[in-house]
Amino acid sequence: MAGKGNNRSSGGGGLGPQPPASLNKTKAKPQQTIPDYVANRMARRVAVATGIPSILGMSTFVASYLLVSKGVLDIPPGVTLVTSGGFFLLGLVGLSYGVLSASWEPGAGSLLGLEQMGLNISRLRSSIKRPPTAS
Repeated sequence: MAGKGNNRSSGGGGLGPQPPASLNKTKAKPQQTIPDYVANRMARRVAVATGIPSILGMSTFVASYLLVSKGVLDIPPGVTLVTSGGFFLLGLVGLSYGVLSASWEPGAGSLLGLEQMGLNISRLRSSIKRPPTAS
């Protein structure tokens, strides 16, 4: 059994024959990543723009329950549902707003970032356009 399947000579560490160096080289793709300062800025904006409406959407149920159970107001269930749904929808809009309003410049930009939205939307559109196909 000695020698069967063992290729441990020549100091290969038991890994077997190594492929030629020309096969190990792969073409480097240009990586387009979001810089850390931009990602952090986006995360903060998303957390605020989705967090506040989501908390309000959940607290609508609690507030409605407390007001109805204490006899302060008689709130129909449909009003509670529509109100909380509106807050959750606002949170969904806040998700897009948080990503699109973040500045890509090293400087922080403005508080709301409304001036960045047009620029970021045009960047988004240009990134998803297909190149013309050759006929």
